[in-house]
Amino acid sequence: LETTNVPQMITITFNGAVNVDNIDLYETIFNGQRLNPNGCQIKGTFFVSHKYTNYSAVQDLHRKGHEISVFSLTHKDDPQYWTHGSYDDWLAEMAGARLIIERFANISDSSITGIRAPYLRVGGNKQFEMMSDQFFLYDASITASLGRVPIWPYTLYFRMPHKCNGNAHNCPSRSHPVWEMVMNELDRRDDPTFDESLPGCHMVDSCSNIQTGEQFGRLLKHNFNRHYMTNRAPLGLNFHASWLKSKKEFKDELIKFIEEMLLRNDVYFVNMLQVIQWMQSPTEINSLR
Repeated sequence: LETTNVPQMITITFNGAVNVDNIDLYETIFNGQRLNPNGCQIKGTFFVSHKYTNYSAVQDLHRKGHEISVFSLTHKDDPQYWTHGSYDDWLAEMAGARLIIERFANISDSSITGIRAPYLRVGGNKQFEMMSDQFFLYDASITASLGRVPIWPYTLYFRMPHKCNGNAHNCPSRSHPVWEMVMNELDRRDDPTFDESLPGCHMVDSCSNIQTGEQFGRLLKHNFNRHYMTNRAPLGLNFHASWLKSKKEFKDELIKFIEEMLLRNDVYFVNMLQVIQWMQSPTEINSLR
């Protein structure tokens, strides 16, 4: 498939509890009026943690076609707990949380297939053994450093196509039948042609130099081009809702960016599962509509 025929996919993800603090934000962004070029509504992925979550709101997001994924049961504050967690810890935290979401949000279609580790503290082979035993399809916690070209999601049947440099260096070292929805770091330089290199950031809110809506708008456009002009690897925009809510201009810039992108005919806002489905049967832009 020629790169020019590959749709530029963008995944908007949110980490954490879904409740009255952020439901209005989600309804504003995903208002049902914003459509991908094929006429389907844009979709997001929500990594839900248990505490403080309003499960009827989760049920609502799922009903509207958004993807619900797991962000753990306890979200324990001790990063070491995740890095050195036993098989049973990961089982209780992730499969346990999935069970609760399915039960409380009434999701009975086996559509909860992904997990993200709190603090992105990957649990090494134990985490991935548990995932494979419990039929989790993908993990979305491993970060790839800012490079010349972003990285496409990959399966862990084979060696990772990049170094394990964040994640407390605890990436899996054995083969696992699991997808990795890798988090490509964003380039947060204000003027990429001019500024010296800065380390990238994996969550948008960890780009601590972004203080104004204008800067955020530039960050979005520049990183879009980094993906679009090279190999069109999916662009991940990973948020905590509280950051987008901290300044109205952040939310406004994101919506403006989404609407500008939807004016093109080759950009799709999709959830993680849709990216995997596209990769399993790649379809060129013209055949998607």
